[in-house]
Amino acid sequence: MRFSLRCLASAVAAALAVTAAAAETVKIGAAFSLTGNAAVYGGQQKAGVQLAVDEINKSGKLPGLTLEAVIEDDATSKEQGIAVFQRFINRDKVSAIIGPTLSTTATAADPVAQAAKTPVVAVSNTAPKGITDIGDYIWRVSLTEAQVVPSALKAARAKLGFKNAAILYGNDDVFTKGGFDVMKSSLEQAGVPILEIQTFATKDRDFNAQLTSLKAKNPDFLMVSALAEQAAGIVTQARQLGWNVPIMGGNGFNSPAFIKNAGPAAEGVLVGTAWNKASSDPVNQAFIAAMKARGNDPDQFAAQAYTGVLVIADAIKQSGGKGSRDDVKNGFSKVKDLPTPLGKFSFLPSRDGDHSAAVQVVKGGKFEILQ
Repeated sequence: MRFSLRCLASAVAAALAVTAAAAETVKIGAAFSLTGNAAVYGGQQKAGVQLAVDEINKSGKLPGLTLEAVIEDDATSKEQGIAVFQRFINRDKVSAIIGPTLSTTATAADPVAQAAKTPVVAVSNTAPKGITDIGDYIWRVSLTEAQVVPSALKAARAKLGFKNAAILYGNDDVFTKGGFDVMKSSLEQAGVPILEIQTFATKDRDFNAQLTSLKAKNPDFLMVSALAEQAAGIVTQARQLGWNVPIMGGNGFNSPAFIKNAGPAAEGVLVGTAWNKASSDPVNQAFIAAMKARGNDPDQFAAQAYTGVLVIADAIKQSGGKGSRDDVKNGFSKVKDLPTPLGKFSFLPSRDGDHSAAVQVVKGGKFEILQ
């Protein structure tokens, strides 16, 4: 009888151990702009993260582990971004952080994570410099403007045959300033003369003075580095001035909100993109179908956030199913040709993402791949 009781006790203990192991939770912090100037991107990012976490947990890809997303609003603010990162690290004890939405916020918040040795996956920070340079715990899924703009410009020039160009950009934001640097460099390297450059501030809503000055130079092509809200205002006001010059935007244009707010003025606008929505890749089509089943028509920001979770899950798998901060960080370097909605994903030695880019054009009120 004693032996039976001992066996029973051992069996119960073993069962409890298995249950405890099965209940082990790996927390992922996600800081997105759910309010503020970049709120048009944050909602899509939140939806992408939630879908990926739910799918991974349901699939059993990480035996013995459950992912949990702790999502907070960075409010498109450096101060709020820092505070959110501190809560993720010290209160929530997350194993990794996804976000924040904008590069400007990232330059302030990422050093907090680097100092605490907490890995960060940037899913929408496209400023060419100053993100992964922060330290070895900072990794990036999003392609930089430097990875996307040159090829997009080449495709646009082949299609439109423009001879010269002008640039309009936001001069008080890390992302828009970085985008301008790449646009200027890309035009110069392509041998396209730049007739004039104009700037605006993030809070500006009237761009008529800048557009009128640019129009007077009669450029064949206009490149704009702006966030979605300003982008819509710029193209709308340009068309109201009777200026029908071809326009190419940076990554800030990559949102359905831009098309919605600009309306007919958005037609024909070009933008380089890190996500080819029209790709027939099964992973991409499954992602789109799953998002739509939840009532969400996904954009690039949703696809990148979703991919960020896939990358973290794969890093955990590459580390033998261990989900500590260092396990996740060390696993990133082993992520290779991971199937994602963005295509086969790997990290470059610089810890930047590596996958194919594409060029979109607004046609019939939707983004389509430029043919």
